[in-house]
Amino acid sequence: MNTNAIRKYRPFPAVQLPDRQWPDQTITEAPIWCSVDLRDGNQALPVPMSVEEKLEMFDLLVGIGFKQIEVGFPSAADTEFNFLRRLVEEDRIPEDVTVQVLVQTRKHLIERTFEAIKGMRRVIVHIYNSTSPLQRRVTFSDATQEEIKQIAVAGAQLVKDLTPTIPETEVVLQYSPESFSDTELEYSLEICEAVMTVWEPTPEKRMILNLPATVEWATPNVHADQIEWFCRKVKNRESVIVSLHTHNDRGTGVAATELGLMAGADRVEGTLFGNGERTGNLDIVIVALNMNSHGIETGLDLADLPRIREVYERTTRMTVPERQPYAGELVFTAFSGSHQDAIKKGLDRRQKELKAEGEGLAWGVPYLTIDPQDTGRSYEAIIRINSQSGKGGVAYILDREYGFDLPKSMHPQVGKQIYDLADQLGRELDPKEVRSAFFKYFANVSEPLCLLDYELDHQDTGERGTVRCRGSVLVNGEKREIVGLGNGPINAFVHSLEENGMKDFVLTDYRSHALRDGSGSDAAAYVQLKAGDGRLVWGAGVDPSIEMAGLKALVSAWNLLR
Repeated sequence: MNTNAIRKYRPFPAVQLPDRQWPDQTITEAPIWCSVDLRDGNQALPVPMSVEEKLEMFDLLVGIGFKQIEVGFPSAADTEFNFLRRLVEEDRIPEDVTVQVLVQTRKHLIERTFEAIKGMRRVIVHIYNSTSPLQRRVTFSDATQEEIKQIAVAGAQLVKDLTPTIPETEVVLQYSPESFSDTELEYSLEICEAVMTVWEPTPEKRMILNLPATVEWATPNVHADQIEWFCRKVKNRESVIVSLHTHNDRGTGVAATELGLMAGADRVEGTLFGNGERTGNLDIVIVALNMNSHGIETGLDLADLPRIREVYERTTRMTVPERQPYAGELVFTAFSGSHQDAIKKGLDRRQKELKAEGEGLAWGVPYLTIDPQDTGRSYEAIIRINSQSGKGGVAYILDREYGFDLPKSMHPQVGKQIYDLADQLGRELDPKEVRSAFFKYFANVSEPLCLLDYELDHQDTGERGTVRCRGSVLVNGEKREIVGLGNGPINAFVHSLEENGMKDFVLTDYRSHALRDGSGSDAAAYVQLKAGDGRLVWGAGVDPSIEMAGLKALVSAWNLLR
């Protein structure tokens, strides 16, 4: 912004709370969760959800474990009203789930809301009115504090009066001084306590005071100061549930919520993936998984986050950003070579330690705050390959996806070749392309030398412990029969090459193993050769026969020396 534009803005005033306690607190237990996906999340959609989509979303939220779900504004439109009636009449609300309905503090809207909730076992009636100086001046045409307070009091009284008309329903009152975040604290307290006087909550039958950061005006510490101030000042604190409802205008909705919980709040309202007005509501998924990562049980089941995301994206027509914490497509992905190497080492080490210490082993893998498997993500998605990747990334993909346990000293050779390919193509390679490139450049390489067939004779060598290898090969398209003796198939084949004037190397390393891709049908072998000029080259072979795999690895390395 230029200087003239900056002059129109003012700093947000600090809260006078010199003895604040929240900075020394830690979060040790989960709050009461309330999903507002079907209200805040729905009213923020370019194309609102249909009734059928709302029902699917409601079932999803119940399955996740939300015990309080705000289902909308039943007095606002027929769709909202009919949706709630279907929940009631089709008995879709589990006994342990409480539905919440929102309504402005206006007489005809509250009366219509009571028509909608008739027949429910338990319901939270959430009333609100705007209280901030800006709203009083602009929206309510310079209304006084007393006039605004009377709107809240009248709404609470009407809810109280109407409650006996539905005796089969337990009604819990929730009041929100909308725009709490920029309302004078003393006035917020005054208006909330006026509503409490009407409703007369007790420790056995508490009401909810929801303190919404309707607009995020300041840094999260200011929000925490506001919440602590309120919690310390409100009368009969044991008779109220203090609830948070943060937005994300400054990008700190999660931080404001977490600090607000440290400041004494009991309850949190938010949405899946932060969907909501403007920059969105609090992302409950982030806060809950943040708690999980510190060993705190939340009561929310996020073990299949991909499915949750699929339902959310389909019903809301919104897209979860690729970098959204925990849920984004790329959040468990490492492109950087050093990150890939550290993740691979961490995962390998953890597998060894799990065998020794058991399932109680604390999580500890570089760059991964949680185990992706705990949210339904797979290890295969953690490391992806592009030209910026390191030598460990390709080895990781080949190991985890296809069961190849490449020797450590083979990683740089394979990594460079495949990263050069990604650089040439100017894009990321998927695991199938990585495997294809591995076979093209390193495994079963058959030009200029191709092994057509071989036989091993253990009986007719004349020397104990030696075998005779007879093989058919193509060399630059010309077929040859070769024979050699050795103490094993690889050694015998090396001697057969030597007998035919084709040995210009020293075999320096050989490894083999059964592939761990679930098929159980193939073996992999790796051979390192050293050329006369000092070059070291690895080749790989894959075959149902472990012996043939070793010979193919030798042939591959021989070809790569060319």
